[in-house]
Amino acid sequence: MRVVWGFEDVPQLRYGVATVGSYDGVHNGHRILLDEVMHRAHEQGGESVVITFEPHPRITLGDAETLRLLSLFEEKRTLLEWVGIDYMVVIPFDRAFSQLSHEEFVNEYLVSRLHIKELIVGYNHRFGHNNEGDYEYLSQHDTLRVVEIPQYRLEGAKVSSTVIRNMLHQGDTANATQLLGHPYIIIGIADEKGRIEVEPYKLLPADGQYRALIEGKESMIEVRGGVILQKEKFLQKVKIELL
Repeated sequence: MRVVWGFEDVPQLRYGVATVGSYDGVHNGHRILLDEVMHRAHEQGGESVVITFEPHPRITLGDAETLRLLSLFEEKRTLLEWVGIDYMVVIPFDRAFSQLSHEEFVNEYLVSRLHIKELIVGYNHRFGHNNEGDYEYLSQHDTLRVVEIPQYRLEGAKVSSTVIRNMLHQGDTANATQLLGHPYIIIGIADEKGRIEVEPYKLLPADGQYRALIEGKESMIEVRGGVILQKEKFLQKVKIELL
């Protein structure tokens, strides 16, 4: 997967099929959209594209006090690459970009710069300044084909980033993993005392002990007060997958 920052080094796409969003957690609900993006791109001999934002819009807009994310940038990149997406286009989300109207975003960025041919959106997708853009607007676009995907449920349960965050807050990693469709990934920096610290805004599960893979090796970790404790002495960035 190729990661493209902004629109200065835009790839020449044969037939771009895209989706836009934060994609926090890259969970089973997201997978329905991503699979449709990849299927339609393959059908047209084109490329699958995920357009996302960095930093998270709430950070730029000053609404991040309670923000806790399932996937920070590196974790999201890892998951999208694992899914099989061709391009991850990262939009630097600053104040100026937050003022962009939905018409400008679609016409100037998606169509004129990226040359996107098809856009796959979720049932509640909104975008642009004040979230004024929606499926009704997109469906009337002259050159962009738009497909809306209905809400996904797993065994009757709603699948969303918010539901998964609440499960992890309660230490319910088993059900969180089921809705994610993959182990919960945490990337952090380990010190000589076995402490692993994570970046701000990363959601850790409730304090307690958890089975996990650390760099592929099965182990036990303890989450305590926003820090992960474990017995191995890694002096490096490590990837943890909760089991």
